[in-house]
Amino acid sequence: MVQPQLNGRAALVTGASRGIGRAIAQRLASAGATVVVTARSAGAPAVQKRFGAEQVIAGTLDETVALIEAAGGRAIALPADLEDEGDRATLVERAVAAAGRLDILVNNAGFADYARVEAMSDDSFRRTLLHYLEVPFALCRAAAPRMRANGGGWIVNIGSVTALPPTRPYPDYARAGGDTVYASVKAALNRFSQGLAAELIDANVAVNVVAPSTAIRTPGADQLIPADYPTEDVAYLAATVLDMCHLPAAERTGRIAYSMQWPHDMGIAVRTLDGRDPLPPADPPAWSHPAIVGMAEWA
Repeated sequence: MVQPQLNGRAALVTGASRGIGRAIAQRLASAGATVVVTARSAGAPAVQKRFGAEQVIAGTLDETVALIEAAGGRAIALPADLEDEGDRATLVERAVAAAGRLDILVNNAGFADYARVEAMSDDSFRRTLLHYLEVPFALCRAAAPRMRANGGGWIVNIGSVTALPPTRPYPDYARAGGDTVYASVKAALNRFSQGLAAELIDANVAVNVVAPSTAIRTPGADQLIPADYPTEDVAYLAATVLDMCHLPAAERTGRIAYSMQWPHDMGIAVRTLDGRDPLPPADPPAWSHPAIVGMAEWA
């Protein structure tokens, strides 16, 4: 199967110093895009506060750039703290200045500090809203005119399967709680993305959501995932993001796709993050949410 080619395109990927953001940046670069990678941590690992304590999270932008360049791709590190209003307001223009244009925006960066509603602090609530709704809003608002001027573009917002309602009878995980606010904001991100897709279709700017089918173990999410939980390979999510970044908006926009289901249903040949080696066909996990169904008929 012919893989999408992004030669001559420029992408901005947030939260790209590690984990999902790094994997997406690697896969877009392997398809030929110049990738501007952004996060707080340029040359030193980030320190974040979670569950009331500070922790060092492995991964830097410099490492991401080195991985991409070692595989023959092109990446540009652009440090930014998306909690800082000034950094948010200028990030897109700085990315355009660095890469010469902007064709693809991937809103991946985030902060998750799980707590039951009755125990969640105001600070954690506000930061969750900021990272998963206000930041994507601000960056999409800034990127849309640039893409419109280019004659089109692609926006991918990284969602979550937790945006779907908990199944009944409620499993132990849902009863224990902790992700209610996070999941609610991710559900709002889905609706924001679908509405923005309608607003931008006439400008040939596609807006889609890609979410893990279950969970992906990353340095930032490791504390939130039980040690024995069967997580999935991030390469399938990265392949799904790539598949959202090459067709005209009229052909694919307003979709909410899941990392394992989308390649399976669409017959996508998934490759390693450097684009060189094929991976086994996607096999959707039996334990993913039952509301995730085949998508080929409406893709």
